Amino acid sequence: MLNDQAMSVVFDGSPLKAMQSSHSHTQTALSAQELSQEIKSFISGIDVVQGRKLSIREHARCAVRVLRSVPACREAVLEHLRGVYDEHVSTFLHNLETEGNATSGVSSNLEDIIQEVHGVLSEFIHLNPRAWAPLVSTWAVDLLGQLSSKHAGRRVAPHSSTLNELLQLWMSCAATRSLMEAYSQCLAAMLAWCPDACVDALLDTSVQHSPHFDWVVAHIGSAFPGTIISRVLACGLKDFCSHGTKDQGLMLMGADKGSRVPKIGSVVGILGHLAAHHSDSIRKELLRMFQESLSPSSPLSPTSSSTSWESSPQLRRAAVPFLLQLAAMSPNLFGAVSAELVELLRPPVLLQLQALLQGIPREELDNMLGLAVHLISQSPSGGARVLKFLADTATPASVIISGPTPSPHEGVREGCDRLLQMLLLHLHKLVFNRSDGVEINPHNSASSQHQRVIPFLEELRSHISQLCAETLRLERKRHLWLHQLLCLLAVYGGPSVATETLCQLLTQARNPDELALAWQLHATLSSCMAGLVSAAVTRCVAQIHTQTLGPRQLRQLLLNLAAAIQSQDEERRAPGGAQSSMAVQVGSAISGHLHDFCPLLLHGDAAVCHAAVRLLSCSPLPRTSSPAHLLLLSRAAVTHFFLALRRRGEVGKMGRDAGQAAESVSGSVLLLSRFAAYSPLTLKAVLQQLVEGALHKGNAELFGGQIADMSGAPVSSPTVSPDLGASLLDINCRFGTTVNFSGSVWSVFHAGVIGKGLKSRTASQLPDPSGVLQNIQTLLAVVVQCCSSSGLNGTRPQPNPDEPPPINAEAAKVIAVTLVEHVCPDVANGELSWPPEEHARTTVERDIHIRRCFEAHPVLFPLLQVVAAGRPALCYCSAVLRGLLATLLAHWEASREMSSTDSPWHLQASCLLVFCMGEGQLLPPVLANVHETFPYLNPFEVRLLLVAVWEYVRGNGPLPQKFVFSSEKGVFFRDFSRDGDVARYVAPIHSVLHKNIDRLGHLCWRFQL
Repeated sequence: MLNDQAMSVVFDGSPLKAMQSSHSHTQTALSAQELSQEIKSFISGIDVVQGRKLSIREHARCAVRVLRSVPACREAVLEHLRGVYDEHVSTFLHNLETEGNATSGVSSNLEDIIQEVHGVLSEFIHLNPRAWAPLVSTWAVDLLGQLSSKHAGRRVAPHSSTLNELLQLWMSCAATRSLMEAYSQCLAAMLAWCPDACVDALLDTSVQHSPHFDWVVAHIGSAFPGTIISRVLACGLKDFCSHGTKDQGLMLMGADKGSRVPKIGSVVGILGHLAAHHSDSIRKELLRMFQESLSPSSPLSPTSSSTSWESSPQLRRAAVPFLLQLAAMSPNLFGAVSAELVELLRPPVLLQLQALLQGIPREELDNMLGLAVHLISQSPSGGARVLKFLADTATPASVIISGPTPSPHEGVREGCDRLLQMLLLHLHKLVFNRSDGVEINPHNSASSQHQRVIPFLEELRSHISQLCAETLRLERKRHLWLHQLLCLLAVYGGPSVATETLCQLLTQARNPDELALAWQLHATLSSCMAGLVSAAVTRCVAQIHTQTLGPRQLRQLLLNLAAAIQSQDEERRAPGGAQSSMAVQVGSAISGHLHDFCPLLLHGDAAVCHAAVRLLSCSPLPRTSSPAHLLLLSRAAVTHFFLALRRRGEVGKMGRDAGQAAESVSGSVLLLSRFAAYSPLTLKAVLQQLVEGALHKGNAELFGGQIADMSGAPVSSPTVSPDLGASLLDINCRFGTTVNFSGSVWSVFHAGVIGKGLKSRTASQLPDPSGVLQNIQTLLAVVVQCCSSSGLNGTRPQPNPDEPPPINAEAAKVIAVTLVEHVCPDVANGELSWPPEEHARTTVERDIHIRRCFEAHPVLFPLLQVVAAGRPALCYCSAVLRGLLATLLAHWEASREMSSTDSPWHLQASCLLVFCMGEGQLLPPVLANVHETFPYLNPFEVRLLLVAVWEYVRGNGPLPQKFVFSSEKGVFFRDFSRDGDVARYVAPIHSVLHKNIDRLGHLCWRFQL
């Protein structure tokens, strides 16, 4: 009997040592008579001494004693023990099904016999492994197969059980566990001298009793992974070669279950079980088999067996198809080797593979390619790497690519080309047949839920950006393949993937040829996806808001969108209509997002700003838009205009990028004119912001101006006016903190501080005159273009196409009101009539402020000229004109110079003022020409003529009601014949002319009534 410690059984093989220790003591040898009785009892099954039938337990113990005493009877004894093991297994499973307790009844009575038999066999194997290990291993593995097949399908071991569940069930049974441990001991003993016989017996039994026997092979493989994995693959390869690929295909398609199942199914199941803990070993063995099948045949190494598959040319040729079939049946195995397999496929290996495949019949080769295509399409990972390998290898060698070294053999390239074409065709069928013939509707989420998943395309969804970048390289066939794949990926992924793909192409394209690929993609997808362009533009806007694009990418995106819109003319001329073209759709989508693009006008990168101007200046404006968006667009466009002027001056000094800066200014002028012509609101906003911006202290230097304080005097620099500290006197001396007593005797003159002297004038650095003149001309150009637009009063007929369009009166009024608000904020809009000259004494402070503003901002006079051209808008500047004329009169009256030219600024201001008043028809022509005489007169005479001007305007107020609109010319004009007699105002002029006839004789004809 076995001792108690031999009854404890675990799965890790420790029972073997316990059983061996239980039989280590020396048994009492049987006499010849006792041995004869034991043999007779074993053969007959009857106790020859007592004459009764032996029980199963007694008969089994008798067999053990015979086996121990007469080893020659081992085959008969082992055959008899099959029934004992079967009885124990039947009772064990019956107890599980009925009571759920496997340790009751007969099972517990036979378990000690099982353990005793195991101890005897273990002892024999240990003492003489060469004699006993082959026999016991074959008996144990065959009995395990019989027991697994006989009891398969029982309630406790259903067919649907997994390999781990079956392994746990059978290893909890003492009989099957004993057989498993005996076989493991035999295998461990035979590894050194004959592993093939043991493993072949295992796999032969696996084929005979598969799939019920797979749990045995899986458990043995876990104990001996290195040996079992290689032998399982070798055995599967031999069976695959003997059956042929056609049988394997039938097996994949689900052939008759009654036919003999090839070993490859068992190979897949065994390796799948081992992959949980030995995936690295399986991966190495699969790759080794692939490499060995390609390498030239070599003599067997001393460690190789005589049955090694490497020595058979037929098996070596079948290794690659076998591995393909194996990968097709087990995605896990394919995933384990696909990554490293691609790395192995270098040009030398590809040449070896091509040489190997040349000997395969055409039909089988087509089947292999089809199977490879199926594997790639169903690969859940590594798809991007496989695609890159195929594209790099199939690309003609004359093209310079960034991938691996081009294939040295044309046949390899053609093979990859064919494989890639087959893959695209297969993916095309999968994509468009996912709904089983139902029309694909990407916008229908309910139908897309039942569509089949394509792992290869699913994995490529995260590589859209890289695919687009590779496609845009325009490398012969390569970009055609990738573009076709992008189309399939967009259809497969639906609107989201299609939108992302189109957005990536619009962002990454660098020239018209690359941008054409986006048009081709849209042409392909437009039939099944509506609103794709609008969604792509919306996605681009989202990228702008999230700042996911760098300056270079953002600039390229804006330039591409602008190029798309600018191609509308060509699209309209093409047949098929313009409304369906991508260019018109892009323009329509951009017009709805102008308020999202306008902040880019103020981007920190000058190139991005320039691209934004190009886009906005060519994009169509929306039919309707909210006032908030219109004001935002106007403000951004005006701000960019002044930034462009400043940047043009800076790059002009440095001598680089002058062309781009000039183009940016031109685009900004075009953009402002388009916004101004859009609606009265935008016209008013643009003009108002242009005038305010030109007079702003931050932009004053662009137009030759100086920063002035509230009183209009230039601000002193710290070096000229030292800091006096925080004092009440200093605060009170500031115009903004004093009470305004204008019009009363309490008017305050800020000429200086008692004890400190007069206010010092700033010694500011004069800007470049040419740059200032250019900026003023640019500002006047954009203002004139805006005022000539039809934003307020609609389109008017142009009398003479050769003449410039007239200035819009309402637009000029906006400029006039803005000028008055900035130059003299405290003037009421109703102050149009002029008081007597003596009344100017009550507005001295305001008049001085007006004069200082004109001194600090030279751009005011050109803006006044624009206002004068838009008659009768100059009437609304009456207060400013009156204040400026009053200060000029005071200056000329106090001047003691010999000639007016000794006061250059006052002379220029006087001339410009009278010219503007004449242009605005506030003065009749005879008075409007007096400014031509000013340079030839002395200060007193200039004052006499200016007084005449004052008196005329006072007597004939500058009222808009005096102007009449001429429909023929499209402008307002004033009929001076309705006013009083002009002769009395001309008398001082004639007197001055007569006095200076020697110098003014040539101008007398200008002052005739």
